[in-house]
Amino acid sequence: MATIRLPERPLPRYGLAALAGAAGVLCFAPFGLFWLAPLVWGCLFALLLHARSPRGGLLTGLAFGLGFFLCGVSWVYVSLSVFGNMPAWLAAPAAALFCAVMALFPMAAGWSFKRLQPGAIWRQALLFAALFATLDWLRGWILTGFPWLAAGYSQTPPSPLAGYAPLLGVHGLSFLAILCGALLLCRRAGIVAAALVVLAGAGLRGVEWTAPEGPSIDVALIQGNIPQEMKFRPDSFARTLMLYRDLIAEHPAQLTLLPETALPAFIDQLPAAYVEELRTLAARRGGDLILGTVTRDGERYFNSAASLGSAPAQTYSKSHLVPFGEFIPPGFAWFMAYANIPMSSFSRGADEQPPLAVAGTKVAVNICYEDAFGEEIIRALPAAGILANLSNTAWFGRSLAQPQHLQIARLRALEAGRPMLRATNTGMTAIVAADGSVAAALPAFTTGVLRGEVRAHAGTTPYVRWGNGAFLALVFAALVAALRPQRRVR
Repeated sequence: MATIRLPERPLPRYGLAALAGAAGVLCFAPFGLFWLAPLVWGCLFALLLHARSPRGGLLTGLAFGLGFFLCGVSWVYVSLSVFGNMPAWLAAPAAALFCAVMALFPMAAGWSFKRLQPGAIWRQALLFAALFATLDWLRGWILTGFPWLAAGYSQTPPSPLAGYAPLLGVHGLSFLAILCGALLLCRRAGIVAAALVVLAGAGLRGVEWTAPEGPSIDVALIQGNIPQEMKFRPDSFARTLMLYRDLIAEHPAQLTLLPETALPAFIDQLPAAYVEELRTLAARRGGDLILGTVTRDGERYFNSAASLGSAPAQTYSKSHLVPFGEFIPPGFAWFMAYANIPMSSFSRGADEQPPLAVAGTKVAVNICYEDAFGEEIIRALPAAGILANLSNTAWFGRSLAQPQHLQIARLRALEAGRPMLRATNTGMTAIVAADGSVAAALPAFTTGVLRGEVRAHAGTTPYVRWGNGAFLALVFAALVAALRPQRRVR
């Protein structure tokens, strides 16, 4: 094993773990230091190797997680306090508690590593990567899931590991990035193995799993930049309607996208003449408009995307709701009484919904942070040729949330082998190519329209076919290799 000198006292070691976690945020957008991820998790691996007990591993993992999430998702406080009008004395501990809950996952991985730690260093590297990647995956569905800042999201292009995304998905990238960091401590053989993983990923980036299909479509993605504090005020409602109408009229396109809840009212309560005008504007070039609005069925209401234009009217309703933002978990009504979050009792849309047939193609719509869940996005594939995300990230102000969310969308495009269109209220409105690169984007916190052309893609990536199955098989194989009994040799 390579010799690594660390402080003997445990407290400085936990401080180093917290600093490593904080540094891990630099691996993600907007900083984009993808090469730093193996070094950050390699540092955590070294700290865990020198922990004296499972309890030491637990505290090391907890310190890393606290540094990581307190720095990486501190924007939760912004949404609660600044825009949710929750008093600071409650919003600050609530945000801190949320980050502490997220830190339980690396804490559990650290404890498990020390509890199961095998003898050979290469086995330890496999176990370390498998545990931390698996806990990232579990974080994506326990308590409805919060997979934000899974390690694999740091490996969007130009990272060579991005080549694995269409095969293994984001959690497979997490495993490989963490493994490469751990292998750096395994002397020369480990460094060679890490280099081979990176080179294979670079080679895979040249593989085209899907192909363009049909003619290019002219698109217009509208960014209204409506301040969150003004969005639901009655005196600004008419101004909002006119702003979007004028932007649509000035930028005719075959496919026009408006952000999530761009028109903050039930669609059947909008003036009939206004809806008809939007339909006429959208259909000028035989095109269609997809807008974020609110729909209802009896006493149930939904966060939805509705189409208007030359194609028959269609609707997609959000199925993966945000706890506290879109529904109130049982027992937390008292907590929400301190906040002022409009429309926080949505109903879930169906899990299986067909893509919207608009502009001569099929578009798989997702709303808000639904695109953080890869296996949910691929439900509409391979039928859909384009992915589209409607978001209102004004809830998070000028924070890291917006560039982080765009990076998530880039990973979804890579996994699916399809372009992703993002229409947001305040940013980041963008056209993401099927290879995960950003073809065009609007500056955040500006009012504007992003114009471009996209082509639908056909075909099926391995990830679309298997979902996270390939990742789970890889992790299982790594755990078997790490933990299988060793033969005694005379």
